[in-house]
Amino acid sequence: MTNNSTNTTTTATASAGKKRPIRIWVDGCFDVTHHGHFNALRQAKAMGDYLVVGVHSDAEIEKNKGPTVMKEDERYAAVAACKWVDEVVPNAPYLTSLEWMDRYNCDFCVHGDDITTMADGTDCYQEVKDAGRYRECKRTQDVSTTELVGRMLLMTRDHHKRRLSNATSTLSSVNTEELGSFTAGANKSTVNTKVSHFLPTSRKIVQFSEGREPKAGDKVVYVDGTFDLFHTGHIEFLKRAKQMGDYLLVGIHDDQTVNAIKGVNYPLMNLHERVLSVLACRYVDEVVIGAPYSVTDQVLEKVYKVDLVVHGNTPSLKDLNGEDPYKLPKERGIYIEIENPQNSVTTESIIDRIIAHRKVYEDRQRRKEQKALLEREAEAAEKAAKSATEATSA
Repeated sequence: MTNNSTNTTTTATASAGKKRPIRIWVDGCFDVTHHGHFNALRQAKAMGDYLVVGVHSDAEIEKNKGPTVMKEDERYAAVAACKWVDEVVPNAPYLTSLEWMDRYNCDFCVHGDDITTMADGTDCYQEVKDAGRYRECKRTQDVSTTELVGRMLLMTRDHHKRRLSNATSTLSSVNTEELGSFTAGANKSTVNTKVSHFLPTSRKIVQFSEGREPKAGDKVVYVDGTFDLFHTGHIEFLKRAKQMGDYLLVGIHDDQTVNAIKGVNYPLMNLHERVLSVLACRYVDEVVIGAPYSVTDQVLEKVYKVDLVVHGNTPSLKDLNGEDPYKLPKERGIYIEIENPQNSVTTESIIDRIIAHRKVYEDRQRRKEQKALLEREAEAAEKAAKSATEATSA
């Protein structure tokens, strides 16, 4: 009896001293989920222990911002695949309320250091700000869904799907160091480039990377690709590839390689943007930055000893020399193809959505630009008022 009493007291003391996990709420549209979204989720998770992410429905976004590019189930899946997310709440309201946060036992809400407003111009986070349950994280510069839609709209020209072999005269005007830049004029015979201003740093890649090495005896699986406009098709493929082994190594082709193989309009996102999106995926252990298009001895032996090379059940384009990029792993008997139920969602199909509804998205872009201007003005006014208050108090 004495021992039981002692054990009970010890357990109670341990429970009393145990710190309650800090639960964090983040919400958003997460339309065409990109490395800026993932960076916000990473920063939010670092502020606590458990990250709950509310994702708005298509109808809610349509009412407050305009049409979405990705369907709501695609956006839910993209957020759920982020390695910093613990729970996804579908159909979250656009206006963040204390009642909604309390429903999921969240201590505070995190959002980027920019203002988000309702259709009527009111601050979506005013209630939680007033309650002192609002935290800010640093917004990732030079990337947004609006900016990505703009890139896609620049691709909606006659030469959108033109192959490199049919466009050598066009390519002569393109600086291949500036890929990730895209077409502008519909009636021009040369390509005007628009360079992405995203500037990668080694620190950012380290922040996104787990840095985990494969353990002794781990089965290393290798996959490769462009992973442009990271989407549910990519996510489901990576999930299924990871199930084939213990450690998933992902090769990501550089901009010049993608451009040469796929054509003058690709990739839409530059190499470092694509690397960060893949690193944020919970199924990925490590990436090879700038992997060769064809799987080589170096890929199979020099990074880690690759046990299996996995590819989706969709045709792959030949390398520039006309050879099958998976010739070597096939010869070694370590190549396998897997089914992907999400293979209808591709980078091209997403761009096709923009092309099919170009006028709608161009109108959305104009509205977004006008709204962004009003939000910047409101933010400047808020900062000025805060500075004035502080000066008066001093």
